[in-house]
Amino acid sequence: MAESGHWQHDIDPFIVHFWGEVGIRWYGMAYVAGIVCGYWLLKRWSQRDRLPVAGQQLQDFGLFAGLSMIAGGRLGYLVFYAFDKVLQDPLYALRLWEGGMSSHGGIIGFAVGIWWWARRHGRSFPVLGDAVCTVGTIGVFFGRLANFINGELWGRPSTVPWAVIFPEAGMIPRHPSQLYAAVAEGLLPFLLLLTFHARHRRPGLTMAAFLTLYAVGRFVGEFFREPDNNRFLVGWLTKGQALTIPLALAAIAFAIYALRRPPLPELYLAPAAPSKPA
Repeated sequence: MAESGHWQHDIDPFIVHFWGEVGIRWYGMAYVAGIVCGYWLLKRWSQRDRLPVAGQQLQDFGLFAGLSMIAGGRLGYLVFYAFDKVLQDPLYALRLWEGGMSSHGGIIGFAVGIWWWARRHGRSFPVLGDAVCTVGTIGVFFGRLANFINGELWGRPSTVPWAVIFPEAGMIPRHPSQLYAAVAEGLLPFLLLLTFHARHRRPGLTMAAFLTLYAVGRFVGEFFREPDNNRFLVGWLTKGQALTIPLALAAIAFAIYALRRPPLPELYLAPAAPSKPA
């Protein structure tokens, strides 16, 4: 506890530390937890005929969706936030253990990966996208908790009683903006989408709802988060807020697409593919 009465962040980023930078980190486990929990929920939906994939195909789909998110998140971070670092040191792109993921990039990676997989396997992209957007919020929740454990992406200076001192940002109490984001971008959207997704028959509408909730949560949350590199993009607008604008436009497009089509009698467009024999 610091003299100001605020808690000073001192959480070890390693669950198990071997040597140097080698070990099992909370950051990596957050992605594992998100993928495992998301797959578990997708499997339950598949068993209840609420998802047009099953068996081995579901395992392949879940793994591919998770890898697409990770690849998109890393690429998005390198392009949006660390392009200068990559130009100076191209190998930085491969040092995943140093952290560096973009949620905007992860969403793009999800979308591109699911679209490609659906097209290749003759499935409905909106149907699969609706399901993955719902479970994907679990990964966002765990990811933001990992950001807090790592003591990164800290908030702006604050005097609120629950402010936290992050030593790497100076001995100044700051908003624990990572925890705000865990709720606003992950937990709350998950609870809302879980109910919403079960109550409509319009493929694409859950994707629109997810993008809307995420865009609003991220835009508002940026007012509590220290801007990346301590710089604003234009006036008070941060880069994170600017990147939510395309997501909001995509949400409008998906909503128009979904509402212009008649509701389905079932939750999916094609029967589940049988699992391959062992």
